[in-house]
Amino acid sequence: MLEIQEVTVTYPDGTKAVDNFSLQIPDGEHLALIGANGAGKSSLILSLVGVIESKGKIQVDDIVLTPKTISQIRTKIGIVFQNPDDQLFLPTIYDDIAFGPRNLGIDEETIKHRVLDRLELLGISHLKNKSALKMSGGEKRMAAMATILAMKPSVMVLDEPTAFLDPKARRKLINILKSLPHTMLIATHDLTFAKEVCPNCVIMKEGKVFAKGKSENLLYDEKLMDEGGVEAIGV
Repeated sequence: MLEIQEVTVTYPDGTKAVDNFSLQIPDGEHLALIGANGAGKSSLILSLVGVIESKGKIQVDDIVLTPKTISQIRTKIGIVFQNPDDQLFLPTIYDDIAFGPRNLGIDEETIKHRVLDRLELLGISHLKNKSALKMSGGEKRMAAMATILAMKPSVMVLDEPTAFLDPKARRKLINILKSLPHTMLIATHDLTFAKEVCPNCVIMKEGKVFAKGKSENLLYDEKLMDEGGVEAIGV
């Protein structure tokens, strides 16, 4: 479970990127985070793992985020960034996926099993010895997800996961995400994707929770979405 209680992120210039934001995501739920550019989605995501300092309470399972628990929180919450190149930087995809577990001091035999298992799970075993420099956007996205899954997180947070994907890669991603049991918070502008992957959604506006509820209701509500600064599906 991911619990966010009255979280506020204030930048040095006084701007409140996240303003008293509260949200609870039960185990196994896939929740979409919708909002216009500048709504505070990225700031919220970075605050969840202590990259950006925040006030309030962030808790995953039985661990509350504090300066002393940041390393534990970062094993519990895995973030897949919008640009996969931010997560793929080693000579081969195998090494990229093994990087996190190696930093935890896990033995190489266990790491090998994890890496091969995640590659197979995502259908990218053929990429094991490839460099990210020679891969498509969809392949990179899957490889970036594998680096997170290898850490066995409780919660996955994805930032614009369908960005730069062609229709075939997008459909593959949808099928994979729907099959995973992890608790997920997915920030996206792709509303048809959100409706298919996430039964529920929350609309964020000016750093606050503007609305939340069933995706099939909120995302088609033209008036509500317009007030939230987002265009409704099919409008």
